[in-house]
Amino acid sequence: MAHGWKVVIDSENAQEQAEFWAAALEYRVEDQSPLVARLRAAGQLPDEAIVEHRGRLAFRGFAAVRHPDDPYDEESDVGLGRRLLFQEVPERKTVKNRLHLDIHSGPGERARTVEQLEARGARRVREEDQGPAGHWWVMLDPEGNEFCVS
Repeated sequence: MAHGWKVVIDSENAQEQAEFWAAALEYRVEDQSPLVARLRAAGQLPDEAIVEHRGRLAFRGFAAVRHPDDPYDEESDVGLGRRLLFQEVPERKTVKNRLHLDIHSGPGERARTVEQLEARGARRVREEDQGPAGHWWVMLDPEGNEFCVS
């Protein structure tokens, strides 16, 4: 049987990174506020493990996004399919990523997708034209993580 998986991305600000990537991929930011509130009320989650972001309670240092069409746990809003989890770490990014995401825009939509991502805080690094092998932009997300848009 195949294993389930999620991609975990180190970040400086998990909540902001989740919002950027949810918009970039047209995913949903998981709303775990009911779970956080329930755990807090039961005395199972101390206040220092909680943060409020845009009016929602969240786990301090963690945020996740999930594909809108994939199954999810209705009590916790945790995705059970394609999912990215952002976890805050104390150190800043210092070297090139060994793993990155490629965003596939629709036919003729690459320029519009790149502009939309720039409006959300991404930056262009360079354009790659490999002829028949493909044409894409290498970009950086708001925290400097590399990704490509083709």
